[in-house]
Parts: sequence; C-alpha cells; structure tokens
Amino acid sequence: MWSQIVGTLPAPLFLFLAGISVALVIDKLLRKGTTPALIARTTISRGAEILALGFLFRLQEYVIAWGWAPWTDLLRVDVLNVIGVSMMLLGLTCWIALAFSGKLDKRASIGTLATAICLSISLLTPLLWTTWAPHWLPWPIESYINGVHNLGQPQAWLFPIFPWAGFAFAGLAIGSLLQTDLAKKLGGSAFALASVAGLLLISMGRGLDSSSRQFYAVYDYWHTSPAFFLTRVGILLVVLAAGYGWCRWGAGHWGFSPLVQLGQTSLLVYWVHLEFVYGRLSILPKKAMDIRTASIGLLTIFLAMLALSILRTKLKSRRNIVPQPVALKAPTVAG
Repeated sequence: MWSQIVGTLPAPLFLFLAGISVALVIDKLLRKGTTPALIARTTISRGAEILALGFLFRLQEYVIAWGWAPWTDLLRVDVLNVIGVSMMLLGLTCWIALAFSGKLDKRASIGTLATAICLSISLLTPLLWTTWAPHWLPWPIESYINGVHNLGQPQAWLFPIFPWAGFAFAGLAIGSLLQTDLAKKLGGSAFALASVAGLLLISMGRGLDSSSRQFYAVYDYWHTSPAFFLTRVGILLVVLAAGYGWCRWGAGHWGFSPLVQLGQTSLLVYWVHLEFVYGRLSILPKKAMDIRTASIGLLTIFLAMLALSILRTKLKSRRNIVPQPVALKAPTVAG
C-alpha cells in the first residue's frame, strides 16, 4: 500500500514544482517592476514551449513504436502536455490576480486565487469524470479535461487537467505565499507551518475517505477523490518542508548533491529515462520482477541518469566558456 502511495508522487511533484518555479519567476519579475501583461505573457510562452515539447515527445514515441502504435497516441495527454497547459493557466491566473489586486499584497493575491482554483479543480474532478463528463466535445479536447482519449471513458493512466493541474496551482499558491513579506519575516518557521498544514491536509483527506457520507454519485479514491488529492498535497507540503531543512541544515551543505544535479537537467532525464523504464529499451521485464530485482533496476537507472546529467552539464558549461581577449602591454622605455 505504501509503495503504491509513494508511486503516485512523481507526477504531482513535477506539477507542484512547476507551480513553485512559476511563483519564483513571477516574484523576480515583480521586483523588477514588470507589468502584469508581460508577466502573464512570459509564463504562458514558457507553458506553450513545454506543451510543444510534449507533442514532440509523443511524435518520438510514435516513430519508435512504428508499426504497432495507433496514430491516436500522437494526441495522448501525457505529463509534459499537462505541465505545459497548467503553466499557461497559471500565467492567466497571475494576470487576473495582479490586475485586480489593487493595494493588496500581489503575492498574497496570487496565492489566494491559486488556492481557490486548486480546490475547485479537486472538487470538480469526480463530476467531470462521471456525471458531468463533456462527451459533446471532440475526444482530443475532452481528453485534456478528463483523460477520456478515444476510449469512451476517462483513463486513469493519462494526465488531464482535472485533477492534475490542481497540483500546479497548489505549487503556485504555496510558492507565492512563501514570497510574501510575512513569510520572509518568519523564515524557517514558514516552512514549519507548511509542514503542519500538510499534516492537517493528510488527516483531513483520511477523515473524508473514512466518512460514511459521500457527496458524489461515483466515488473513486485513488483517481478522482478530493480526499486523495488533499492527502497528496499534504505529502507534497511535508516534502517541501523536509527539502528546506535538508538544504539548510543537512546534506545540502556537503557539496555535490545528486538531487540538485538531476534537477538541473530534469527535462532531459525525464525524456531519456522513459525509454529505459517503459519503452522498448526497458532494462527489466515488465510485471515480472520481485522487490529485490526492481530495487537493483531502480538504482541502475538512477546512476545512469545521474551520469547523463553530469555529462550534459559539463558539455553545456564548455559551450558557455567564452575566450577572453589577451591584454597586451605596451613596452616601456626607461628614461
């Protein structure tokens, strides 16, 4: 059970960190006095770039699987697709919040609106997957809402906006709130409060799941339930606080950090590792491994992707080295 719960975290972490990164970029642009329109355009452009990379990745997978993959795989909603769309929605949200914030704290306004949208996505997900499913839309568009693809009903292995974009809005909310003047005054205590909030959300999620009262006609804890969404957001907040403590008081001071290194080339690592884990180049047979062999495979892929990340960083640093002109001294003549 616990391995399954941990196994559901990578995608939420991707989206959560995407939201936090948007919050950091927006804070930097606000300190420079950038207009809300330009802030939104910057964020939306980056989201569109990620979405284009998502389509490019799907094209690559289709070519690799040429001969047996259906053409509809080109329009499959995967993690990169939903990250791109989510960042575009975050940019629009920031523009709305900044345009109507007035004299209020701009970062707090963004965080408040992002929190409201995050909760709305969570609450609407069970409906849009079942009784409110927009089947009147063409399936490539509906798939971005509930992951229906071309199969007639939502598919749990896809990454539609509902509920996955909610994690990006959660990242934007917490990232913006941590940039407020109050949070900066609190320092490390703000992250401690984030961990407490995370534990409360986990308890709330478990309480809602165990409640005898159900508010939806169809209840699916592992895929659409707001209770499971709250639990995962709570876990993300605890992970965020732990990461802060690790970097401030732990091994973050030891020098080389594999996690930081992988984070610097996360898109490349994500792109390549999928072929070795899920694709034709898979290093282990699928659905046929015991825990020991699977753990060895996990360690192998981790070390291989770390080596790839280091190689990428070194090649990039070499290209960025610009030869400096040699200063020539004029000869002096002793008088």
